[in-house]
Amino acid sequence: MQINTAPGQGRVRKSFTILLLILLAAIILGSVSGAVVIPVQQWWPVLTGGQGDETQLLRQIFLDIRLPRVVFGIVTGAALALSGVVMQALFRNPLAEPGLIGVSAGAALGAVSAIVLTAAGFWVISFAAFAGSLLSTWLAYLVGRRYAGVAGLLLAGIAINAISGSLIGLLTYIATDTQLRDLTFWGMGSLASANWRTIGLLGPWALVICVLLCREWRALNALLLGEREVSHLGFSMKHLRRRLIVGIALLVGPLVAVTGGIGFVGLVVPHCLRMIMGANHRHLLPASMAGGALALVMADWLARVVVIPAELPIGLVTSLIGGPFFLWLLVKRNMR
Repeated sequence: MQINTAPGQGRVRKSFTILLLILLAAIILGSVSGAVVIPVQQWWPVLTGGQGDETQLLRQIFLDIRLPRVVFGIVTGAALALSGVVMQALFRNPLAEPGLIGVSAGAALGAVSAIVLTAAGFWVISFAAFAGSLLSTWLAYLVGRRYAGVAGLLLAGIAINAISGSLIGLLTYIATDTQLRDLTFWGMGSLASANWRTIGLLGPWALVICVLLCREWRALNALLLGEREVSHLGFSMKHLRRRLIVGIALLVGPLVAVTGGIGFVGLVVPHCLRMIMGANHRHLLPASMAGGALALVMADWLARVVVIPAELPIGLVTSLIGGPFFLWLLVKRNMR
């Protein structure tokens, strides 16, 4: 099925190329700058393992700290933006994002429970957050599937979010001062825990699910015409909804479990790329992945350089930038 929902192929190709070049520049910027700047003349010695104490120190900073954060930022940003596009198509609502079906709220509840109720380390907290995201999404789907269309799923997601918020409030009330600091830090999000082990575990996982979701571009285009038309065009709405929801939960859940709360990437990036690339999901899905990666890499860079030597939570940066920017997009859209 072909739907004329995108600009010309030349413009799409040019826009995507420019986006990738900007992403490459952001990767370089995020890798060489921060509390310790890697000078231009040291780039090649650092990459090739040159001699000298200073070169070896800079190489260690680059390989063990900077590059893992950049790579994990690319993976997480791409996943959040891709999930946002899929959610907005599924619900036919430009305000939809992965948290709408309880992924983020469930992850937060799992993490808060692990922090307050156990003497847990990082990996236990991450596992609890992942389990919470899957459980909340499963409950939302289990309740929502009893109703026709996605309206039931939407209402179930809202209910799950409300219940999770209440339980988080209760756990926060009984938490100690130390636990409250941990809760606040996790809730604001950070890429500081990124390392090659985490990337090795979650990177291939995220890549496979992203590829599977991108293969649904024809079905997502069909959703632009409405749920009834989806069946007429040969797609099973029931099976499609299940595949998309499970895919989003399995993609976003593990990443949010590690990074904590990062908002607006899955909401704002799809809007921006839709204005540039058009609504054809064949182009919009990969472009949003690149845009999400760019947004999170730049947000992490800002979080590291604004208050050197301290570091801002990345979720705070995305909210401070994404909130006003999203309001501007809405105003601009209403003025047309």
